[in-house]
Amino acid sequence: MPGVIEESPFKTIQVKELHPTFGAEVSGVNFQDLSEDQFNEILAAMAKYGFCVFRNTGLDDTAHVEFSSRFGELDNIRRYLGGGRLPRYALFELFDAGNIDGETDTILPPDSARAHSNRGNGLFHADSSFNPRRASFSLLRACELPPPGNGGNTDFADSRTAFDELPSDLKEELLANDYVGAHSMAHSRKLGSPQFFADVDPRAGSMQRHRLLQKHEPSGRMNLFIGAHLHHIEDADGNEIPGSWDLVKRLNEFATQKKNTTTVEWHNVGDMIIWDNRCVLHRAGGGAFEGKYRRDLRRTTVHDDSPTAWGCNQKDTIWTGFNAQAKAKHAGAVGV
Repeated sequence: MPGVIEESPFKTIQVKELHPTFGAEVSGVNFQDLSEDQFNEILAAMAKYGFCVFRNTGLDDTAHVEFSSRFGELDNIRRYLGGGRLPRYALFELFDAGNIDGETDTILPPDSARAHSNRGNGLFHADSSFNPRRASFSLLRACELPPPGNGGNTDFADSRTAFDELPSDLKEELLANDYVGAHSMAHSRKLGSPQFFADVDPRAGSMQRHRLLQKHEPSGRMNLFIGAHLHHIEDADGNEIPGSWDLVKRLNEFATQKKNTTTVEWHNVGDMIIWDNRCVLHRAGGGAFEGKYRRDLRRTTVHDDSPTAWGCNQKDTIWTGFNAQAKAKHAGAVGV
């Protein structure tokens, strides 16, 4: 109503909206002594906006993991450490999302197996959709950044609004059919660097299945659970539907069109972005920093505990990383 300022629903935090339909920068958080009331307001902001940016958190590795554990059970990197790869950090809950070789502490060579694997992170995706139990929140913190103006931003896409705005015939088709998406990390790696991974066959490895349409429990809104890990679409009986790949591409392109996306620039060491993989997609932005400047980002990943956390997968499924599917020449390629 013109002339009327609505009272903010938040009492302990301040919110600056970043896009007309999703995303917010949140300030006023006391990360050193976070009350339950303030944490609950962060959860409410996450439910509304899908991703939130926090500047200058002051968190170190230990505090990052401790804060993340308030959101739920954390994933860890142990099953990804194939091919003799060693963990870069003392805490196994921290995933390396940067461009630094953990053994030499130097920038990854652009032609290295892991650099090729990381190109898959430059495609819009939902973290852990290739796992039998999907992820809820990801918490990404900056520890070292390239100079301003050299890229390395993080982009987001609003997959809830994408569902809302689907053409009516396509929305009716998706609602009328219990479609299931088959997800594979090998698939996104091959999409990101098709020539390097030319001999990798995603169908030769395991795929995990999650329904294409899912209710995002915290907001009550429907969501498209898609992204670069989505290899193909199946019907309720487990058969790949006709025109599966065309539909995968159509949905991903619709959800990530310009009006549904926004970019977050990293400003300072200690900045953190939290996103909910159940209602947004994200990708790592490239730029002039690649092969030239260090970009050290560390991520924790929270296991989903919603009713659809395990999708159509058995809880005793053996979880494997990309290296378990790739051939020896790609050992150490997994980018987590």
